[in-house]
Amino acid sequence: SKSPSPRPSTPVRYFIMKSNNLQNIDISQQKGIWSTMPSNERKLNRAFWESSMVYLIFSVQGSGRFQGFARMASEIGCEKSQDWGSAGFGGVFKVEWIRKESIPFQFAHHLLNPWNDNKKVQ
Repeated sequence: SKSPSPRPSTPVRYFIMKSNNLQNIDISQQKGIWSTMPSNERKLNRAFWESSMVYLIFSVQGSGRFQGFARMASEIGCEKSQDWGSAGFGGVFKVEWIRKESIPFQFAHHLLNPWNDNKKVQ
């Protein structure tokens, strides 16, 4: 029997990735990688395999801005990166940055998240 093909034509998924600092986002933009908390890995990997595309929208905690967005380009592996130190991050995965720009949350206040009580996206 033929095994199912990864990345079928199903809906695109979007995730907001919060970073503790701008340095992590700079590293990601330079190296094309990202790492998240282990508690997020299962959800992101599932979205990667079940969706046609996964977009990650980045924001530094407390900045009041988005710093850009990228496409998830690989599943999350077991390999960890020393780039982020040992701050409890999980495995590394590839990202392809599409837009690197600081955009205030107010530009997206018309967007509401139906899976979060229709709260503003920020």
